Amino acid sequence: MTALPVSSTSEVLFDKQALERKIDELARGVASMIDDPAEAAIIGIRTRGATLARRIGEILLKERGWDLPLGLLDITLYRDDPSQLAAHPLVRKTEVEFDVENKMIALIDDVLYTGRTIRCALDEIIDFGRPRAIRLAVLIERNGREYPIQADFAAASIEAAPEQMVRVLLQEEDGRDEVVLTSEATAP
Repeated sequence: MTALPVSSTSEVLFDKQALERKIDELARGVASMIDDPAEAAIIGIRTRGATLARRIGEILLKERGWDLPLGLLDITLYRDDPSQLAAHPLVRKTEVEFDVENKMIALIDDVLYTGRTIRCALDEIIDFGRPRAIRLAVLIERNGREYPIQADFAAASIEAAPEQMVRVLLQEEDGRDEVVLTSEATAP
């Protein structure tokens, strides 16, 4: 895990090439958690965790020949803070088209911050059945946890002030690949 310095101004923490290396590192971390690919699956949290999960699945297929089932979660309806959502939040489809029973699930997200999103994802996965294990892999782990949740693997660790946001921007969602540290008022 790489600890990065923090600045009070907006800055690019990872450009496209550095982000690609971190995603490769994340894929290696996921692979290290899987003892039996026949009994494993990847689940990504929408939106950017799902995109990362797709990329990781492609890397594992290319580099290891593992064609792991891929699931996508939308945790909107599992949130514990509905008053902070928009009046009509966008609820996307959850897609878990495989049996989670006794599988080792690699749960993927872009940034682990408070732990609330992960708590919601765990609740939703359990609604599908009882996995053998769920391992959390995140691209960025930052300080500020509100729940006792930690990543089993994080490609980078960042210390940020409470008013700062770590934003992972991905080509598929944002038109570019980079990680930015910025204040909430100026988040891209």
